[in-house]
This record gives sequence, C-alpha cells and structure tokens, in this order.
Amino acid sequence: MRKKTILQLAFIILLAATACNDKDKIDDTNLNGTYTGTFTVQYSNGNSYSNPVTVTLNHNQYTCSSAENRIPAGGSGGYYLEGGKIVFLDENIWTADFDWNLILSGEYDLKFAENRLEISAMKNGVGFYQYKLQKTEQ
Repeated sequence: MRKKTILQLAFIILLAATACNDKDKIDDTNLNGTYTGTFTVQYSNGNSYSNPVTVTLNHNQYTCSSAENRIPAGGSGGYYLEGGKIVFLDENIWTADFDWNLILSGEYDLKFAENRLEISAMKNGVGFYQYKLQKTEQ
C-alpha cells in the first residue's frame, strides 16, 4: 500500500512539473515593445490619482514617461525578470520633494497576456501603484 501511495505521489509531482510549459514563461523578448495605458496610485488614506503613461521595454532596458504632476514620475534604466516579478533599476537622479514610489523602480508583480501588460506593487505601506498597459508597437 505504501509503495502504491509513493508511486501515485511521484506521478502527481511529475504531472505538475510537466503541466507548465514555455508558453507560460515570460521572457524579455516577449515583453519588448512600447506600451501605453494608465498609471494609478491608490494611497492608504483612500486618495487615488491616475494619468496616461507610456512604457518602453527593449532588451532589458526601459523608459517610462512622466506626467507634469509626477503621477507617475517616470524613470529609465535596466530591468530583469525574476519569477512572476519584474525589477526595475532606475538610473536617474531625483529631487526629494515628492513620493519616490511614483518612479518606476523596484520590484513589481507582473502579468502579461495577449499584448496586455500589468505591473503593480504595494510599496512601503504608502500605497498601491499600478500600470495597466497595452502594447502599441513591437
């Protein structure tokens, strides 16, 4: 009986391991392109702000547009993928007179399907920062 249970468990593990395929995997070449959409921040005090945004991803380099009111602030530099996350490494110098979480920098959850890209993060207990984007150019 124990041998049968071990064989069944091994089969389930093997099945689970092979169920995920390369189609589910996101890599840099899938993401390359220019995306437009909306950036939204929802602060923990209930205030919410949104603006149009453009994000370009090109071979582990990125640029993000900024709005006049710095919502979002923008950003540019390198990025890498880690599991279901994307990590942006902003290379700019910034003044200290605004919420730096508005800069596209640091670790975000990543969802990508059918040319739609969503990156979002709860940052420092301050608020929820979200980019909902649609690919407009390869």
